[in-house]
Amino acid sequence: MTTGSLSPSPTTAVDSALTSADTAALPEARGALSAAVLDALTGPPGAGGGPVGFPSVQDPAVADADPYGDDLQLALYLCYELHYRGFADVSPDWEWDPDLLRLRAALERVFLAALRRDTGSDGDGDGDGGSGTSSDSDVAAALDPLLIQPAEGGGVSDFLLREGQWWQMREYFAHRSVYHLKEADPHAFAIPRLDGQAKASLVAVEYDEYGGGRGERVHARLFADLLAGAGLDPSYLGYLDRVPAPALATVNLMSLCGLHRSLRGALVGHFAAAEISTAPSARKMARVLERLGADERCVLFFTEHIEADAVHEQVMRRDVIGDLLAREPHLAADVVFGIRATELLEERLAEHLLGAWRGGDSSLRRPLDAPPAG
Repeated sequence: MTTGSLSPSPTTAVDSALTSADTAALPEARGALSAAVLDALTGPPGAGGGPVGFPSVQDPAVADADPYGDDLQLALYLCYELHYRGFADVSPDWEWDPDLLRLRAALERVFLAALRRDTGSDGDGDGDGGSGTSSDSDVAAALDPLLIQPAEGGGVSDFLLREGQWWQMREYFAHRSVYHLKEADPHAFAIPRLDGQAKASLVAVEYDEYGGGRGERVHARLFADLLAGAGLDPSYLGYLDRVPAPALATVNLMSLCGLHRSLRGALVGHFAAAEISTAPSARKMARVLERLGADERCVLFFTEHIEADAVHEQVMRRDVIGDLLAREPHLAADVVFGIRATELLEERLAEHLLGAWRGGDSSLRRPLDAPPAG
């Protein structure tokens, strides 16, 4: 394939913040589980979890952990990030440390069980629908509501459009930074696990997410530009220490599904839900930013998604999901689970944001105007 002549863009401060060497510092612990992972990562792999040691899978700290709580979600995020860019001064060999993987698997079981329970989904992946009903396999019924955006709804974009202030908009950007600065990366794990038209069409959507061959148009880069335009830190995981569990969970779901072949159907469902729901909300967010007089870089990120994701919706529905289920019809329940789990976690994040803002409080663990920890 010939890509043509692409002139490199001038180096900017955002470029400097997004180099391949840009790895985040380790965050603060939020409980016993994340403390055990952090303690281990500061030393060499292969030591059984460092001086403190990893809790056993039967340990109440694991078995009784809040599946949506800060401690478990940060511990999972730390484990998953080793498969992306890692952390500063942490050995890359931790990625496949068997003791850490054993702990990660135990945490995943807690998280996944809660997601299945709270979405009404049975089974254990790879098409095992368990005792679910026919609605658990009705992909169209799961997708159709995502296209409906009430004119005056109660979501985050509606709140920001009606009464949102700039400080709340900036907090929203900080929450979303842990997601959008790795946008499309978790879904790339699906590529070797698909075949035929489903694979070709998913790659076509990913090609758009990665800027169509232009580095400055990569969607993660556009979000970094947005952060800079909002006067925020555009560096990778720059707000990891500030965002609470509901924001971490939205990313952990992608990583969970991406790193398990048995959850490939759920990963496709997640990707479809994300693409289908983006265009309607992006229209509102663009209006919010125009109302607030935001920098054009902030507006561009959302306007870029309006047209692109409207096209992606059809591709994901017809060419990716349609072809996948024609080949592997037993994955329908997993696709539905991925859609429902995405909705569940997005709703939990929205409830957190709106609950804080309506009470006049910051939705972050530390407000943006507070100094960093440490």
